[in-house]
Amino acid sequence: MGETLPMFPLNTVVFPGVRIPLRVFEDRYRALVRHLLAIDDPDQRMFGSVGIREGYEVGDHGSQSLYRIGCRLRLTTATNHPDGTFDVVATGVDRFRLDALTTDGPFPSGEVERLASPRTSVAPQVVEDALAAFDAYRAVVTQWRDDPHPSPLPGDPVHLSWTLAAVAPLALPERQELLESDDASARLIDVTHLLRREVEAMRAIASLPATGVARTRWCPN
Repeated sequence: MGETLPMFPLNTVVFPGVRIPLRVFEDRYRALVRHLLAIDDPDQRMFGSVGIREGYEVGDHGSQSLYRIGCRLRLTTATNHPDGTFDVVATGVDRFRLDALTTDGPFPSGEVERLASPRTSVAPQVVEDALAAFDAYRAVVTQWRDDPHPSPLPGDPVHLSWTLAAVAPLALPERQELLESDDASARLIDVTHLLRREVEAMRAIASLPATGVARTRWCPN
């Protein structure tokens, strides 16, 4: 179904079921948050985000090119600071296709069409491979920094595919490809491959003569 949503383009990709913290300081996005907080029903405080293909989140030039497939989010918490800025947390709900964007109002708004998310069967081996790949990645990366996902991973394969896509160290185009995929099994297979590739790269870096780098909290991503 088509609908109009307040829009908050980002230099990242947001996935369904995944929480994201945002620091809101630009006037247009402060206006967006105030608009959402004025909605009585917290469950209806919805906005959309699409990844910025070219450009920036802030500044006079802003985003020059946007991806068309994005994620609808629900504002879950908002802290208003004395200077008018906000710290907010939003949770991804579902995907949409952006058909048109309007920027002549107090904040951007988009005409969007929600996308169906078909339930597809996922073989247990696909899930096991994905979990093993993430465990291997976690074991390497925690040598430099904190656990990338300290809470338990979801048991549902669909939610697991979105969660691993969110925490994996991927470039924005790779994240976008995962968001656009309709098949949870395909997403898990792709994430497994990407995590294994990252582990190989990090192990290769740690094996170079300058091994002191690997003992710091610096992350090679």
